[in-house]
Amino acid sequence: MQTIGSLSLVPGPDTVTQALGWLETLAERLQWPPRLGFQLGLCLDEALTNVVLYGFQDRAKSANDAEVRIVLAQRGADLLVDIIDNGTAFDPTRQEAPPLAASLEDADIGGHGLRLMRHYLQDIQYRRENGRNHLRMVARLDP
Repeated sequence: MQTIGSLSLVPGPDTVTQALGWLETLAERLQWPPRLGFQLGLCLDEALTNVVLYGFQDRAKSANDAEVRIVLAQRGADLLVDIIDNGTAFDPTRQEAPPLAASLEDADIGGHGLRLMRHYLQDIQYRRENGRNHLRMVARLDP
């Protein structure tokens, strides 16, 4: 496995924007197909938004203690995006996606990010280790 890059952030209002900019820069530099960059960006946006909004709301952590790290690596044809944070334990892989609405009038806004992630990613893995959430998103780098 080859590490391509990593980014450390303090959770806050600009965290997702900074992370997406970082990923976009890497996608351009590595000349990923545009579709892959879009898919990974969408999945990173969804996962990281949830970490920032919910992972630290019940904790009395100061800005100096709260942290999120993103690591991008490649293993063969797989791109691995790891989100590591010290927020509240939460395993999104154990969550059920809400049922699809029968019509637009019945549809709720939000709550479908996990469905999108499962659609675009090859795999999603989670583990809690040493007080940190480790979420791995696996995408296939098409030849």
